[in-house]
Amino acid sequence: MSKLKNTGHKVLLFVEEIGLMIIALATVIAIGVEIFSMIQAMSVTLSDLLLLFIYLEVFAMAGIYLKSGKLPVLMPLYISIVAVARYMILDMKNLDTLRILGLAGAVLLIAVAILSIRFGHIKFPYSNEEDC
Repeated sequence: MSKLKNTGHKVLLFVEEIGLMIIALATVIAIGVEIFSMIQAMSVTLSDLLLLFIYLEVFAMAGIYLKSGKLPVLMPLYISIVAVARYMILDMKNLDTLRILGLAGAVLLIAVAILSIRFGHIKFPYSNEEDC
């Protein structure tokens, strides 16, 4: 039974690594498509830069997860703040006051979550046995 369990674990790790490689490859392709569209338009906007930043963060998150085997919890939160900012920049003319306040509240809530997690890591650090 232990051999079957060990083999199953290895298969899951292999599938996980393949999935991460697919995410990394898709991110590289998306970066290439975005750069190509900027070259075609012969202009670079703040929205383009923020989108490239999001792609780089996703790529870095996949790299960290592949290297350490741990999912960096803060990275998706940082990505979400940039994504909300990008959305606000793209659709600023069509946003009403209530929606802007809602998006600002979402960013504030995510920022509070980031601060809470960082405070928790400092105030209540993991012991070596509990490291997840």
